[in-house]
Amino acid sequence: MATANTFVQIGSTVTVGSGGAASIEFTSIPATYTDLIVKASIRNATGLDHMLLQFNSATTNYTEIIMRGSGSAATSYVLSTLIPSTNGLESGYVGSDTNIFTNCEIYVPNYAGSNYKSASIDAVQEANSSTAYMVLNAPLWSSTAAITTVTLLGQTYNFAQYSTASLYGILKY
Repeated sequence: MATANTFVQIGSTVTVGSGGAASIEFTSIPATYTDLIVKASIRNATGLDHMLLQFNSATTNYTEIIMRGSGSAATSYVLSTLIPSTNGLESGYVGSDTNIFTNCEIYVPNYAGSNYKSASIDAVQEANSSTAYMVLNAPLWSSTAAITTVTLLGQTYNFAQYSTASLYGILKY
């Protein structure tokens, strides 16, 4: 039996095989935890692009506040209609150097509750150049449905071989 404030891995860690994958999906998420955390290390084969996040395969009702630093400048903005895509939440840039991984943590409190679903996303890109992004997002999915599926996908790319993601539930008492 797990104790209070414990991370419990839900399912297996997903590791992308040769040839890449268009998405990484966690399905049949039970409602037995208080919070969810996704930890991912992602690489793409085509260059700089956004990684997107979807809950329950929904492509609408997302808004978010994004803060981003590039090593030389900082920006912040609100997306009420998602840019660059309406397919999900922007959850960070995936490295412009195809040999380097971007690390990301997505925290979703009260994912099974009946309120709208908020989250926090922290993504850090490393690059062999003067520009490397750190992105902090505060997204909201305006749905009262319990989250049963979490999907990571590239905006216009496949995840490269050896990209990994793990889903954890948190037990709080």
